[in-house]
Amino acid sequence: MNVLVLNCGSSSLKYQILNMGKEVTLLASGLVERIGLENGVLTHKPEGKDKFKTVQDIPNHSVGINLVLAALVDANHGVISDIKEINAAGHRVAHGGEYFQDSAFITEDAKAKIKACCELAPLHNPANLEGILAIEKLLPGLPQVAVFDTSFHQTLPKKAFMYGLPYDCYETLKVRKYGFHGTSHKFVANKACEILGWNIEDKKIVSCHLGNGASICAVDGGKSIETSMGFTPNEGLLMGTRTGSLDLGALLFIAEKKGLSIQETNNLINKESGLAGVSGISSDMRDLENAAEEGNERAQLALDMFAYRVKKFVGSYIAVMEGVDLIIFTGGIGENDVITREKVAGQFDYLGMNFDSKKNAGLRGKDALISTEDSKVKCMVVTTNEELVIATDTLRIVSAL
Repeated sequence: MNVLVLNCGSSSLKYQILNMGKEVTLLASGLVERIGLENGVLTHKPEGKDKFKTVQDIPNHSVGINLVLAALVDANHGVISDIKEINAAGHRVAHGGEYFQDSAFITEDAKAKIKACCELAPLHNPANLEGILAIEKLLPGLPQVAVFDTSFHQTLPKKAFMYGLPYDCYETLKVRKYGFHGTSHKFVANKACEILGWNIEDKKIVSCHLGNGASICAVDGGKSIETSMGFTPNEGLLMGTRTGSLDLGALLFIAEKKGLSIQETNNLINKESGLAGVSGISSDMRDLENAAEEGNERAQLALDMFAYRVKKFVGSYIAVMEGVDLIIFTGGIGENDVITREKVAGQFDYLGMNFDSKKNAGLRGKDALISTEDSKVKCMVVTTNEELVIATDTLRIVSAL
C-alpha cells in the first residue's frame, strides 16, 4: 500500500509518500511553502533522483496538493506512474479534543468533530481540515485517516488533565490539559521497547521530545498518564520562543503595565519569549551554545533554564509513576544536542541510572543507549518519525475496514 502523508499548516504543506510493504520505503518527500501568497514554492525530493523545485502562485491548499500529485507522477522526477497507485492518505491533525482517543477514518462525522475543535487549535485545525477536503475533491473516494497530536494523551486521568478553575470552564468551554506531540511520544516509547526487547505494558517511561517546541510525557504501561503541554502547546517546558509554564499573575501584571492587547499578549508568550526572549540572541540551541562558549551570560542562562526545567519535569513524572525504567531523548534537540542530554541525565545516578558520557559524546540522530550496560534505569536517544506513525496508523485503520 502506498500512503500519502500530509501535514498542512496555515501557509505550508509537508508531505511524504511511503510504500508500506514488509520493508517500509520512503518514495518521496517535499514541502509546499507560501500558500496564499505570491511566488509559492514546491520543493520535491524523490528518493534516488534529483531534487525538483518550482515557483508559482499557490492560492490555496487544493492547488498546492494538486502540484504535489503532479510531481509524484511526473515523467522525470515522479515516483509512481499513476495517481491511482496512491491507496490512502494520512493527515496530521493537531487537535481532536475529547472526541478522539485514537486515529480515525475520515467520515462526515469525523470532519464535523475536527471542525468543532478548530476553536481549540485555530492556527492548525482549519488548515488540517482544508487538506482533507482538498484530497476529497482531487481524489474522490480515496480512504483518508486523521492522526491527532492529542489522542495519545486522552488516557490522562482526570486529576492530571483538570485545571484549578471553576468547573464550569471545563464543562462549557472544555478548558483542560490536552497535551501535544502525542504521535512522537507514542512512536519513540514503542520503538525503544522494540529495540530493547521489552514489553511496553510493564514498563515506566519518561519521553522527552525536545525541539523548538518541547514536551515531556509519562508513559506507564504504554499509556500516557501525564504530559507537560496543556490546553495549548505553551504550557510546560521553556521552548524556542514560548514561555512554558508561567505565573498567570505575572502575565496579567505585564499586560496591564505595558497596555498589551490580547493578541499582543499572545505574541509575547508564544513568539517573543523562551530561549530567544531570555538570551536576546536566538531560539536555536546551536547559536546559544556558541554564544555561551564566547562568554555570553544570557545565552548560558537560557541554556541552564532549559535543562533545569527538563530535569524538573522528568523528576516529577518519575514521582507520578512511582518509578522509571527508561528515559528517552528525541526531537531535534533531544536527538542531536550532547550538552543538553548530559545536563539533564548526567546526575541521575541516585535513580540507579549510570549515564555514559562516552556513548553520549558525538551521538547525533541515531538510536542508541547512553547509559551503561549494567544501569538499572536505562537512558536512550531514539529518533522520532511522525510521518511514519501517520502512515502506519493509516495502514492499520484502512486495512481493518
